[in-house]
Amino acid sequence: MVEPTHGQSVSAIFITFSGNCKKALTYYQTCFGGELQFELFGKTLPGYAEVPVVNGSLISDRIIIHGSDLVHSEGRTLGNYMAIFLPCKNADDRESLIDKLRFNEKGTVTAAKDDQKLIEITDAFDVRWVLGV
Repeated sequence: MVEPTHGQSVSAIFITFSGNCKKALTYYQTCFGGELQFELFGKTLPGYAEVPVVNGSLISDRIIIHGSDLVHSEGRTLGNYMAIFLPCKNADDRESLIDKLRFNEKGTVTAAKDDQKLIEITDAFDVRWVLGV
């Protein structure tokens, strides 16, 4: 397991992506920076366009995201994953992060006002984020 850099305490999450883990974590690297690591399955599997990611990790100063393409037998459905809470330094920091997570306007944001304590965004990978100030 990879530890966060600089000895800082950061949030860590695990997300099941079901086929696009590498693409998603590479995208999140553009949002949060950091380093990527991937452990691949080793061969293609039926139903996957590419060799599946067994475990992928994005390690940044702000957050650690672990993910996988391999899903539980019930599959990935709305409701069997959680929203990710991420505290922001201030409203400007949050706005910058919203812009990054909405890559090419594919994400959806609740009505965003600077005075709101929490804003929810669902990104292009159907991951729900709650950004607080």
